[in-house]
Amino acid sequence: MAEQDRVTFTRRPWRRRQNSLAYTLVFLIVAYLGVFILFPIAQQFLTSFSNNVVGVDNVTWVGLRNYERLMEDEDFWFALQVTLTYMAFVVVGAVSLGLLSALLLNRKFRGRNVARSAIAVPWAFPEISAVLVFIWMCNPTFGVMNVFARLFPGIEQNLNWLSDPKLAMPLVIILSIWKAFPFTFLVILAALQAIPREVYEAAEVDGANRLQMLRHITIPEITPTLLLMAVLMSIFSFKQFTLIWLTTGGGPYGGITETLVLRIYQTAFRFFDLAYGATLGVAGFVIVLGLTLLFVYAQQRQDRARRS
Repeated sequence: MAEQDRVTFTRRPWRRRQNSLAYTLVFLIVAYLGVFILFPIAQQFLTSFSNNVVGVDNVTWVGLRNYERLMEDEDFWFALQVTLTYMAFVVVGAVSLGLLSALLLNRKFRGRNVARSAIAVPWAFPEISAVLVFIWMCNPTFGVMNVFARLFPGIEQNLNWLSDPKLAMPLVIILSIWKAFPFTFLVILAALQAIPREVYEAAEVDGANRLQMLRHITIPEITPTLLLMAVLMSIFSFKQFTLIWLTTGGGPYGGITETLVLRIYQTAFRFFDLAYGATLGVAGFVIVLGLTLLFVYAQQRQDRARRS
């Protein structure tokens, strides 16, 4: 009994140190979230009801005046339209290309690991470096894009890829899909590998072909993953700034590629209208939150359908 008391006594300081470490780590995480995430969100929300950044001098509360201006702002609605168009193409393209790549590279063949590593390269490539290479490829004088373009009939002169309003947005979308789809590929591939092999063997015994197994086994099993990728790609494309700003800057003219994030940046840091920039930011936050809740609802509905 004395030996047991001695062991219990020696364990108590170790448990206290372990609990102290756990509380310290939790406190650091909460402090980080509070200082760098929750506080800026709250400050931005309050700023949208004033004429200047909350916390500085000469702040006047204007109520809903900024939001009334928002509803009448044609530039905001146009930027929102551009954003939703850009987001739709990037989400569909990245998820579809990631799914197709995962289905192909989930099969056994020589050099499969090399192919998987090669596909993951664009995701790991720095955005600034990728944009610089892309701009060089689209150069109207010596870019390689014009070398391939002039192989098609009807194209007899070099194209100004990023200066043409008809080509700028498609090129930005292609660059964004190229940068994002490797992430969807890796996640969907992991979901495919988690499907039990016995399910396919049983379907094969029942006479199902590959297309039937894809439709009735593979797609239903990875639907939650596809919905998750749609959510993540929506957030990625909605808040994308670097790729668009470095390639077109929102141009070539008329804000043809100016998304809502670029509009917020221009309003706050180019025109120095910080209060209205905060209002645009709140509107973007509400839109992203609504889209996320919509996808979460769709996933929960899918889960209920599978359980029933």
